[in-house]
This record gives sequence, structure tokens and C-alpha cells, in this order.
Amino acid sequence: MFSFRTLLLLCMFVVASNAQAADPSVIARGEYLARAGDCIACHTVPAGKLFGGGRPMETPFGTLYTPNISSDKESGIGKWSSAEFYNMMHTGKSRTGELLYPAMPFASYTKVTRTDSDAIYAYLLSTPPIAQPNRAHELRFPFNQRSLLYGWRALYFRAGEYQPDSTQSVEWNRGAYLVEGLGHCTMCHTAINALGGNSASKRFEGGLIPIQNWYAPSLTSNKEAGLGDWTIEDISDLLQAGVSNRGAVYGPMAEVVYDSFQYLSDEDIRSVAVYLKTLPSRAGEKITPPTPALAEEKNTMSPLGKKIYDAQCAVCHATQGEGKLPHFPPLAANQSIQMTSSVNPIRMVLNGGYAPGTKKNPMPYGMPPFAQSLSDVEVAAVVTYIRTAWGNHGTPVSAKDVNVLRSAPLY
Repeated sequence: MFSFRTLLLLCMFVVASNAQAADPSVIARGEYLARAGDCIACHTVPAGKLFGGGRPMETPFGTLYTPNISSDKESGIGKWSSAEFYNMMHTGKSRTGELLYPAMPFASYTKVTRTDSDAIYAYLLSTPPIAQPNRAHELRFPFNQRSLLYGWRALYFRAGEYQPDSTQSVEWNRGAYLVEGLGHCTMCHTAINALGGNSASKRFEGGLIPIQNWYAPSLTSNKEAGLGDWTIEDISDLLQAGVSNRGAVYGPMAEVVYDSFQYLSDEDIRSVAVYLKTLPSRAGEKITPPTPALAEEKNTMSPLGKKIYDAQCAVCHATQGEGKLPHFPPLAANQSIQMTSSVNPIRMVLNGGYAPGTKKNPMPYGMPPFAQSLSDVEVAAVVTYIRTAWGNHGTPVSAKDVNVLRSAPLY
């Protein structure tokens, strides 16, 4: 039986909890952390209502639709408690105990602390309620059977908050927390296998993003394909401004910078760069000398490629591929141009694009698309030339490689 004193204490606890949730400083911190986690990218349809969900996510297994995470009590998380929200982040289970599909990066979000989870929860509850019912996923059999997720979780998921490394600096640990937790960088920068998981032994070595057909490059210290000879400043500029002396971001990473990284503090961005610079070098992508057959193919295609480059590309990227910083990145000695995967340079020639408009680079320069003006053979020739000229060690690409990517989604 409750005494009056017990009831009074309970009421005081509820009032105190609600007051804490409504604390403007907690909400502001939650908004910052939600930016760091890039929640808006998945849970808001482009030009749609904030956190109303419904964005389709194409996967090799079918289409997933992101849920409504606004404060709406019926369609969103308005009835959730902070404990239920943390449990979802930490365990990858919904409020009702249903297993979440790993397109939701709970394998990374499990590292988020309870304090940070509570702040994100407070922020989401402060956003306008969006009365937009959640849409059912459209997955093929047997992938629509959630019981299969038990197997996936046994292979690829380990719950647990981030544990600081006492041998490293505070700055390094902050970077590790952001990269491995809220930033969920392994989701793209580690190759995804046929089961939709990624191997810990290949963390950050880069990989092709399924369906989207963009290649997320290695983030390790491998100098051939990673960040080994990048400076802290170059990495920081790329993440926060979208451009640096080493290149610019396009494709899915442009969206990450636009929606997320540009809003992080200089200190947090630097901590991310500091952590990334210490990732150990592993096999990853290797630039290998071309075989005699590939060398012959290069010799055949290069004259046409050079002709197209001189006419269409040199005005911005310069005759020797040195670029014109900061707006037009160098192509000579550019690691992303030379990697085994030729997906990104082919897509840039076909589709063009802009680096994201950011606070530090509000008026980015763009590259025009050439899909309408160049044939598959011509695109293959100019990309082959760029990948093999000026001391670059890439391999030739074929017209077939180009044709396959003409129909790839832009993002």
C-alpha cells in the first residue's frame, strides 16, 4: 500500500524526470548528437517532414522503409520512455521486443552512452509530431522472416557501450567514440558480405556499397588506398567543409557531410581525424601493376582518352592533372582514382556532381555530367587515361564497366 510520502516522492521523481527531459541544454545537446548520428538522413524523406520516416532503403534483400521517429504518440516515439529508447539503441530491439533489421546501425549505436542516448531522446521528443503511419517493409522471402536475424546477430552483433582506451588520449577516445558509435562509419567503409554483415578483420578497409554502387574508400593508414599520407588538417577539411587539398566528397558521403559532419565542432572533427590516422594498415586495396593485356588495352585507349581530357577536363583539372585547389581536386597521384575499383571515377564522369554546400564552403564548384555527350567507349577511354596518366597506377576500364553504371542510382 502506497503511503502519502511514497506517492509524493514518486510524483516529485516524475516531475524531475520530465523537467530534465525538457531542459533546453539537454535538448540542444541531443540535437547535436542526432546530427553526429546523421539521423535525419534516413528518417526524413528528401523535402519531407522532419523525422517522419518513410524513406525507402533499397537492399539486396528488398526494400526497407525507415520508421517515424518524431514525437507523434501514434506513429512516432511519443509514447516511448527514455529507457525504451536506450534499449533500442543498445540492443537493436524495438519497444515491443521485435528485432530490428541491421540497416538501422544498432551494431554501432550500441556503443552510445546512456547519457547521450537520453539527450537524443529528449531532442526527438521536442520535435513536431508527424502523424505519418509507418510503412511495411517489402522484403523477399525468406528475408522477411525476422527469426533469421537471430543468426545475423550471433555472427555480427555484440552489445556494449564504448569503453575508453586508457592508453590513448582523451582526444583519441572521443574520435573513436564518434567513429565507431554515432558516426557508424563501418557501415559503408567496411565491405558488406552476402549476408549483409561485415567482418571485423576487414574494418575500415573500404568496400562497394550495395545497390547504391559507390565505392567507400579505405580509411586505414594504408598509403596506397587509405589515409596514410593525409594530414590531420586535410581529413578535417574534407569531413567538415566537404573539400580539402586532397579532394572533395561526392555521392553518399556528400550527404553525410551536408547533414551531419559540417555541424560538428572543430574539436570533434579533429578528434575523428586523429583517430582515423591511427587505424592500422592492413591488406585492403592494393594497387598492382597492370598485366601485359591491360597494358596493351591502356595503350589502345589512351590516345582517345587524352583527346577527350584535353578538350573537356583540363580547363579545371589542369593539363597534368594537378588540379586547381581548392575547388578542382588533383587527379595526378589521387588515390581514389587509382584504386582497384573504378566505380567512383566512372560515376563522376557520367553523372558529375557538386560537393555539398557547407558553412565552410557555402558555394561549392561542381562538375558537369557527361553521360549525355560521351559514349560508353569515350567515357571508358577518358577514365582509363586519368587512371594511368601522370604516374598513376590504375588499370584500364571497359565500355561494359561504364554501361553497367549508367543506370545506377545517383545516391
